[in-house]
Amino acid sequence: MAVELAWVDVGGGYALAFDDAQLVCRNAKGSRLKTVPKEVREGEAAQQLLALKEWLERHARECVETVETWMLRSLPIPREVVESVWSDPAWQRPLRDAVVMPLDGEGQGFASGLLRGVDATRGIGAVTPDGETRWSAAKQLLIPHPIVIRELDDFREFASELQVEQGIAQLYRETFAKPADPSGNSVSTFAGGRFAQLRHALGRCRTLGFKVSGGFALTRVWEGGRMIEPRFWVGSDAPEAEAETGDLIWVDAASHQLPLSEVGPVAYSEGVRMASLIYAARVVEEKDEQG
Repeated sequence: MAVELAWVDVGGGYALAFDDAQLVCRNAKGSRLKTVPKEVREGEAAQQLLALKEWLERHARECVETVETWMLRSLPIPREVVESVWSDPAWQRPLRDAVVMPLDGEGQGFASGLLRGVDATRGIGAVTPDGETRWSAAKQLLIPHPIVIRELDDFREFASELQVEQGIAQLYRETFAKPADPSGNSVSTFAGGRFAQLRHALGRCRTLGFKVSGGFALTRVWEGGRMIEPRFWVGSDAPEAEAETGDLIWVDAASHQLPLSEVGPVAYSEGVRMASLIYAARVVEEKDEQG
């Protein structure tokens, strides 16, 4: 079904609209033109529309990043906050169908489900894996990291049946379970990944959204009331020099390295996820087949 475009009269018999991300134009007869005339594209009305489009795209990205941050921080979100932004499509996109856990006054969770609605009267509405919509009067909700969702497989199957496409990487986010009895203070699984140039490794980090400082790719997780920072060595030489990845470590807010036994499941999973994604872009040498 074709989507009707929202045309804006810009004077001179022309009107502009966005067809997906492309600026399009029609004339006074209502005929859509193959290209936007130069004088229309460079006009004030067109520039304002393009600026608005850029702002909306940036706003949408910021909404997704904020909701993912709520998930990574594992912090309760006041229901009023979600209520206040729910009517904004840019906010609703990452929030809708996220697995949420309403919290009671003591911070205890119950009735986890896919978020479908929030309002002042009925509270938090979520669809459980058995297909039942439940409303909760809880004043807070949590967006749990998938590594701590006990019914993760059930939710994945349920979301697949409903053909749900989440606006954040939650249900289908790569997760890595910490060993039951971990020892040491680092993971070397992803060490030795070679990059022809350090700039290639740094570009990979930027593309994935990871910051780099002091030779380490890093991300931040708040878990158990404290900040933990996974760090993965990618190199600190000249950008054009060859680089090789090193160990993955975790540090606290004071940059003290932590033993794996003190690293929580979310911080461990996010650290290994970061390292594995960067390591995947390493140079892989093909072995010559012996005839």
